[in-house]
Amino acid sequence: MIGCDGDILYDKLQENGVNLAFIERSEGVSGHAIIQVDNKGQNCILLYGGTNQALTKEYVDRVLEAFGGEGLVLVQNETNLTGYIMERAHEKGLQVAINASPMDEKVLSFPMEYVDWLVVNEIEGAAIASCEKESEILPALKQKYPKMNVLLTLGKRGAICGRGQESAKSGIYPVKVVDTTAAGDTFLGYFLTEALNGADLHDALVLASVASSLCVQVMGASDSVPLRADVLEALRTSALGELGEWGGWR
Repeated sequence: MIGCDGDILYDKLQENGVNLAFIERSEGVSGHAIIQVDNKGQNCILLYGGTNQALTKEYVDRVLEAFGGEGLVLVQNETNLTGYIMERAHEKGLQVAINASPMDEKVLSFPMEYVDWLVVNEIEGAAIASCEKESEILPALKQKYPKMNVLLTLGKRGAICGRGQESAKSGIYPVKVVDTTAAGDTFLGYFLTEALNGADLHDALVLASVASSLCVQVMGASDSVPLRADVLEALRTSALGELGEWGGWR
């Protein structure tokens, strides 16, 4: 749902071939963020909910009804009705993925038993798993939610994930960081696409790492997300150098 200021968002989605059939407009202001970036490329993001907080159950039901029983619904903690979306998607037989960000107590009320893919950093993961040590996050989540697959991102130390009995981990590429905005979303999008299409988990991590490494070298948010063709070319030519080793637990 976009507001009266949403044309730039609509045009960007259209430009990139996204199906816009279910975009709705409101007289309110679109959800947006104020993003601060320091001289090391790290960011601090201040969120304004706007139309992201204006979803209705009728709208959610109508959108989900238009899809079959295959595919995945990805949610974050930036909209209202997140728990309801998860429940309805699960009822339809769709896979559910959640990026538990921004993390707050509301996340703990969501029906996590319906989650097929949980994507978290070490702080979010520890909060959901109710543990203190990073090394305890994956085992604790496996015990609480046996069917849940987990992607745990650790910033400069890379990422580690588990799917059933399969696990994989990777480091990052040694690139100059200009702006980390959208790097996590880029990593998540590429990883989930590969995982959904049955790719080996390590291969999925590598492709996602290439994509996010390209992203952090460009200022901005949506404009910094690389096209798949560019990601595959960078991987083929080893344009980013050698992938580093996984950085281990703290």
